[in-house]
Amino acid sequence: MASVVATDETLIRLRGVTKAFGEGATAFQALKGIDIDILRGDFVAVMGPSGSGKSTMMNILGCLDVPTAGTFQFRGFHVETLDRDQRALLRRRYLGFVFQGFNLLARTSALENVELPLVYRGEDKKTRHDMGMAALDKVGLADWWDHTPAELSGGQQQRVAIARAIVTQPEVLLADEPTGNLDTERSIEIMKLLTDLNRASGITVLMVTHEPEMAAFARTIIHFRDGLVEKIDARHMQGVEVAG
Repeated sequence: MASVVATDETLIRLRGVTKAFGEGATAFQALKGIDIDILRGDFVAVMGPSGSGKSTMMNILGCLDVPTAGTFQFRGFHVETLDRDQRALLRRRYLGFVFQGFNLLARTSALENVELPLVYRGEDKKTRHDMGMAALDKVGLADWWDHTPAELSGGQQQRVAIARAIVTQPEVLLADEPTGNLDTERSIEIMKLLTDLNRASGITVLMVTHEPEMAAFARTIIHFRDGLVEKIDARHMQGVEVAG
């Protein structure tokens, strides 16, 4: 099995991670022992056929689920030992999420959608406004702050969703098929935006995609098959070896 050899810049480390659903003879082994290191500031694409384990791994990395066995370290902390509330706190402080469906509130403005994570975090109105506008500016939509989703194109709606994901200044952005509902031109725009955010802000990007053209924007590509890492293509990484 392929794995990336860790360096001092390792942000996420999975060792022997398994995930089973159900029990006994009917149990389904979604992950069968995953070893992965993800470097701080990398842009990682995760690919594989349906049922290969990629979405299960992303749910674990997003602290939405826990491994059945194995260890998951984030910033050196063992996430598999945390309880539900502690994982929720980790999500709010360090992680941002972008989905294929934009998941925007239909009757609220772009700014109000972006401010939502800050509401949950208890920030005051001025702080929410300033941070929300800054996030919209990063995705090129500061002038559209008062528009509702119905007044925005699909590409613009995904930009608002990305602004919402980065407004808390997370260390990691997890994107699940972020271009799945967009045409080719809009998809390329979103991928260029994610690349710019990764390079300019240093956000580590983890993206699930089934499209090789979108995965090509990443610096590291992890290929899943049958609950295992089939191979890791780290063509553009520096200071890292790829072990097969």
